[in-house]
Amino acid sequence: MYQSVKASAISLKPIKWDKASNADKLEAFFVEAAKDTPQLILATEGVLEGYVVMDVIEGKAAPEAMLEIAEPLDGAYIHRFRRLAKQLKTCLCFGFAERCGTASVYNSAVFIDTNGEICGTYHKTQFAEGTHPSWNFNCIGETIRAFDTPFGRAGILICNDRWNPLIARTLVLDGAQFLLIPSYGSKGKSQNQTVLARARENGVPIVEANVGMNLIINKGEIVVYKWGNDQISTANIEIPALPSTEAARRAEQEYLQAQGPEMEARYRKTTDRLR
Repeated sequence: MYQSVKASAISLKPIKWDKASNADKLEAFFVEAAKDTPQLILATEGVLEGYVVMDVIEGKAAPEAMLEIAEPLDGAYIHRFRRLAKQLKTCLCFGFAERCGTASVYNSAVFIDTNGEICGTYHKTQFAEGTHPSWNFNCIGETIRAFDTPFGRAGILICNDRWNPLIARTLVLDGAQFLLIPSYGSKGKSQNQTVLARARENGVPIVEANVGMNLIINKGEIVVYKWGNDQISTANIEIPALPSTEAARRAEQEYLQAQGPEMEARYRKTTDRLR
């Protein structure tokens, strides 16, 4: 009913506007995390450019600067991490500002498999800072889709997306068997409760890499919670099988086979109380 996968989260804090240094740091942390032989490593939101959109909104930088630093999906930095995933034989996922076409930037995340192939991308659809039709540097995502990975179907939520139950539910209805959350946001108790709720509502494990905090939830319980920037956290997650008659019959038999001994134990407790 479940596939066990070892996953790592990295609470990497990037430097704003320093793409080259951030890429070097990200690679070093991926290499370090890979020493524990995880099958999947997740890093934070906006990790290449340093999540600089607020600088543009606040007038500290021009929209053209955001467009210039944003990385196309076929860009040199993405190719670099595609090669690294193949070298490490580990799936990699991280967030970055993605340039689409010549004049649009999306808050994006990419999932790369062990062959260096891109399994899927996601564009953030819910912004704490909002958006405006005139902005080309903070475009809102237009689809919410799961995608196939070596471990089954995955869904990505980016930071503020986690607060909206419908986004996670849409991904799971599209077949997502586990959720990944690259984040650069709240680390308070309410965010932990929210991510835990998303896992329990949908019956799927969640790996979150937040700047300043890692969180891994498995079978509806927190199995990793680590505070601090630039920390690596690793745990096994149990990815559930997709709904099917075959999976249902396996679960049925597992449950029924355990009931004989369980009911006998309960009977003994009942009779002991009656003595």
